[in-house]
Amino acid sequence: MNKRLINWLSWSSILILVVFMVMLLSLCVGSVKVPLTQIFNPSDEITKEILFKIRLPRIILGFAVGGALAIAGVILQGLFRNPLVEPYTLGISGGAGVFVCLNIVLKVYQKFGVITFPIAGFVGAGLVIILVYILSIKEGKLRIQGLLLTGVMISFISSSLIMLIMAVTKSENLHGIVFWIMGSLEEPNIFLVKMALTVSILGLLISYVFCLDLNAFSCGEEEAHHLGIDVEKTKRLLFILASLLTGVCVSVAGIIGFVGLLVPHLMRMLVGEDHRILLLSSYLCGAGFLIFSDTLARTIISPLELPVGVITGIMGGSLFIYVLSKRGR
Repeated sequence: MNKRLINWLSWSSILILVVFMVMLLSLCVGSVKVPLTQIFNPSDEITKEILFKIRLPRIILGFAVGGALAIAGVILQGLFRNPLVEPYTLGISGGAGVFVCLNIVLKVYQKFGVITFPIAGFVGAGLVIILVYILSIKEGKLRIQGLLLTGVMISFISSSLIMLIMAVTKSENLHGIVFWIMGSLEEPNIFLVKMALTVSILGLLISYVFCLDLNAFSCGEEEAHHLGIDVEKTKRLLFILASLLTGVCVSVAGIIGFVGLLVPHLMRMLVGEDHRILLLSSYLCGAGFLIFSDTLARTIISPLELPVGVITGIMGGSLFIYVLSKRGR
């Protein structure tokens, strides 16, 4: 067995163990402490309700969303060959945010239920994906730089529209808008949790179809073409895959920043640039990072709860500065 394979298996095993430990920690801590011995054999119905109806769905959703955002970040950074690109750079979160804000302001959720929040978010994200794609296609080619600039501009426009909605809406709507914008893993609909997990795992599996293509893209599109890759087709498929992963995450959990930006950087430092290990390690690291951040969000000022985006922003920003300084040296 060669050294590279041993190194990959070692890192994968370490990350799987870390994610498992973070999950156990998240099950144990909270406004109600649950001893480790009771996790697999709860002593009463209240403890069982807390573990399996409240905390476990959040952990599963954190695993799915954190992993999917990290995968989307790896794909987009490899596609654009730009280390500052993240899933929300393309304006997908902004489009979802505008539609969710409209849902809150127009009281659509009161008539049709809370299921309208993820539906509105996904519709908004989908419209932005289509718009960015159409504006970036020229003569049958997907212009990468045009795609990036168009996404950034749509993101700015969406942010301005959200601020406009917040400025003119009633104060009773502001809490819901702000809390959604900052992200939350509190999702009562178990179907949406299962859907997010399914999409996330499928996204990881599909991304491995393109792992060697992403390695080739790191050398440039011309070099990838010489290696026999259908560059335009691959760019389209990778863009659609990353966009759909981001759209599902935003529609279910809101806007959770820094996972798709920080995690790929951190994993490149630890496991290298090869996407055959980078994709899996980033998925596991993103999942563990978001579960840990959510655990802090609901315990740091317990019994009150912070939006998880606040924690990922503070932790992610600090770690990102550290990563940049290490890579610089």
